[in-house]
Amino acid sequence: MAKFSLATNRRKRQGEEQPPDWHRVTVWSKLAEICAQYLTKGEQVMIEGRIEYGSYEKDGVKHYTTDIIAESMEMLGNRGNGDPREPMEPLRPAEVAETDIPF
Repeated sequence: MAKFSLATNRRKRQGEEQPPDWHRVTVWSKLAEICAQYLTKGEQVMIEGRIEYGSYEKDGVKHYTTDIIAESMEMLGNRGNGDPREPMEPLRPAEVAETDIPF
């Protein structure tokens, strides 16, 4: 399993600065290994998946969470250091061997 945060930028209106929106992403199985090996801070990436809502209680206060459970990932654009990257086909769960599934 791998977890990371992903920033998305909103479209800017003329003269208006918007802070990025941050999303929590959870990745499982072989795709998690690939993300851990190749993704670095500043990397452009496209994630496809589903949204999962949850909650937990801490110090008597209930907190709500929203996570993206990644089902495929595609690396985009340049690496953080400016080196161009060859496009990589997205890896989807159907391409992961059953022996890679931990349960």
